[in-house]
Amino acid sequence: MTDAQRLTPCLWFDTQAEEAARFYTGIFKNSKMGAISRYPEAGQEVHGRPPGSVMVAAFELNGQPFTALNGGPLFKFTEAISFQIMCETQDEVDHYWNRLSEGGDPKAQQCGWLKDKYGLSWQVIPTVLPKLMSDPDKQKSSRAMAAMLKMKKFDIAELERASKG
Repeated sequence: MTDAQRLTPCLWFDTQAEEAARFYTGIFKNSKMGAISRYPEAGQEVHGRPPGSVMVAAFELNGQPFTALNGGPLFKFTEAISFQIMCETQDEVDHYWNRLSEGGDPKAQQCGWLKDKYGLSWQVIPTVLPKLMSDPDKQKSSRAMAAMLKMKKFDIAELERASKG
C-alpha cells in the first residue's frame, strides 16, 4: 500500500456520488472511475437508502484516490475544506476554472477559489503565484497581492505585470 492509498479523501454527497465522480474524472487527466458499491437490503433500518442505489463510488484524480459516499442530506460541503490545483499555464487555469465552475455558485468565486455544482470548493492556482507573493522585494509582492485580490479567476500575465510594476 502506497502513502497515497493510506490517505483517501471521502466526499459526502446526498445522492450524487457517482455523478460527481464521473464529472471530476472527466476534467482531470490520468483519472479513472473505480469500484461502485450499492446499498443492500440489509441494514435498511440504519441507512434508509433504497436497495441497489449507489452507496460508494471510488475514483482517482491524477492518481490520487477519492471516495464519494451517498450519505444523505445531513452534511454539506463548506469552504473550510478545498482542493488546490496547481497550474503551470494559463490554459490549465482556464481549463480547470471553466470546467469546475460549470453550474457552480458564481458568488463563491474570489482569488482563485470557486465552488462547483456540488458545493465543493476548489482553488485553481498558477504555480507562479506563490513565487510572486514571496518575492523578497516587498513592493513586487505587494503589487502582486493587490492584483490577486481583484481577481476571480487568475490571469497569470496580469499577475506578472502587476508584480513588475
